[in-house]
Amino acid sequence: MTWWKYIILGLTAFGGGSVISAAVFALIASTGVITRMAGKTHTGKHVTKYETAVVAGGTLWNIFWVFSVKLHMPVTVSAVLQPIIGLSQGIFVGCLAISLAEALNATAIFARRVKLRIGFSYIILAVAVGKVTAAIIQFANGWVKK
Repeated sequence: MTWWKYIILGLTAFGGGSVISAAVFALIASTGVITRMAGKTHTGKHVTKYETAVVAGGTLWNIFWVFSVKLHMPVTVSAVLQPIIGLSQGIFVGCLAISLAEALNATAIFARRVKLRIGFSYIILAVAVGKVTAAIIQFANGWVKK
């Protein structure tokens, strides 16, 4: 391949990645997960900081993923950072999933169909505890592909 084909391939890949990233961030914004979290925590004045953190985190994660960036750090630092990063990612994905379900009224429809009047928060808590327990079992047994 000549050099101009690499340039076209690079521009096409960058454009496609930009479109997909914009769609993901638009989905996050449209579900209202950031504004809802800011409202629930009474930190609405920091919404732009939250949005910037989400975009910066997504961008940096993609850079690390695409370029296979390896951070060499002592085992003790890695052992402290991995649970923090994993917990943060789990909380984010959980909040996004709940916000999407709430935006689609899935939780309200489910509660109405099963005639649930009280205890819905316990059901959500049970699902979260089950997911965490399954993840711990999966990691403890080495079932995660590396």
